[in-house]
Amino acid sequence: MISTVSIIIPCYNEQATIRPLLESILSQSYPRELLEVIISDGLSRDGTRNQIAAFQSEHPELRVRVVENPSRTIPAGLNRAIDAAQSDILIRLDAHSMPYPEYVTRCVQALEEGRGANVGGVWEVRPGANTEMAKAIATAATHPLGVGDAMYRLSPKAGPVDTVPFGSFRRGLVEEIGKFDESLLSNEDYEFNARVRQSGATVWLDPQIRSVYIARSTLIALARQYWRYGFWKFRMLLRYPVTLRWRQALPPLFAVSLIGLAILGIWFRLASLALIAELSIYLAVLLSASLLMAVRQGNMWLVIGLPLAITTMHLAWGGGFLWSLLSSPVQKNG
Repeated sequence: MISTVSIIIPCYNEQATIRPLLESILSQSYPRELLEVIISDGLSRDGTRNQIAAFQSEHPELRVRVVENPSRTIPAGLNRAIDAAQSDILIRLDAHSMPYPEYVTRCVQALEEGRGANVGGVWEVRPGANTEMAKAIATAATHPLGVGDAMYRLSPKAGPVDTVPFGSFRRGLVEEIGKFDESLLSNEDYEFNARVRQSGATVWLDPQIRSVYIARSTLIALARQYWRYGFWKFRMLLRYPVTLRWRQALPPLFAVSLIGLAILGIWFRLASLALIAELSIYLAVLLSASLLMAVRQGNMWLVIGLPLAITTMHLAWGGGFLWSLLSSPVQKNG
């Protein structure tokens, strides 16, 4: 018996990307009559709902339903979509994504073969605009200096991992470990997968499960995104400290070292020299990597744009993490 599938999508003000996403779902190789799409909309104020309505009118052969998400947060939106879904298999997608045609088929196949309780794939990150800075940000989002060992952004082999983007799973998994944690406004996927692994189940990454992800287009948008990532990562680590990875510890340590050496440098010349040395090494590493990438891609603007993007990612993530630590209720009440 072929499984029915509900694709769940949290959404808020995604006028530019919701239509390409729906069209990519329409192009899936999986039988359309076995698919339903549940869009959990956070009361969008742009033309998102008009785009969805137009698609529904033009393509009645694909079942697309919209549910309201007044909380306007991603985990709440996912949970509202899960509540409305009618299928046994749930596939979580993002309004900034476009799955390849075999995406659903490969997710279902991996689940039915028992490879993991939560199965996901890799991102092909594309620029959010046709600008040099947007191209640099997209490159940074898949560079080891920017994302460390986040396998779903690199070129991994199939196997067990800590987390996957989006993910596909059976309803029984949600019934066993619970839905997404609505107290976390980011890192909800990682926290969900931490519970999957705590239950003794496997999170499986298959590089043949591919989707396009549209990166942020400006440094300001990138900084906001990574500040949010860092802030909520600390809140998640309060519950799951053993899930901390080296790539997540480095940005806050780097930010602390810069702040500490800058303050100590007011009184101690050695601290100032150490700060200069640290920044010089950091810049040299970034410029070397950026030059190599610029030559490889034939885009010399990356020599400037890639260091700016990666530095923004590091400092915003580290700053958000530290601010979360300092403002944590645990710290205040301790």
